[in-house]
Amino acid sequence: NFDVPQLCRAAHLSNMQVNRKLKALTGKTPSRFIRSVRLYKAREMLQTTDLTISEIAYATGFSDPNYFSRSYSEEFGESPSKARE
Repeated sequence: NFDVPQLCRAAHLSNMQVNRKLKALTGKTPSRFIRSVRLYKAREMLQTTDLTISEIAYATGFSDPNYFSRSYSEEFGESPSKARE
């Protein structure tokens, strides 16, 4: 459930400052950065657990398994099921 406003509060920075700093450091917007962190956690879970892809999607904060699969493929260049093999 971690989102951009929580990131701003945790960093003690304004939304604009967080956006500018993350863009400079990672090349990603704050929401894309958070999504990326969630996807890396999902990748780890795919390799180390027996949970289904849908369960992993929900566990990492995605409310739609189809969106999770599309995002995963965009980030890593392969589908979650292919990554599990």
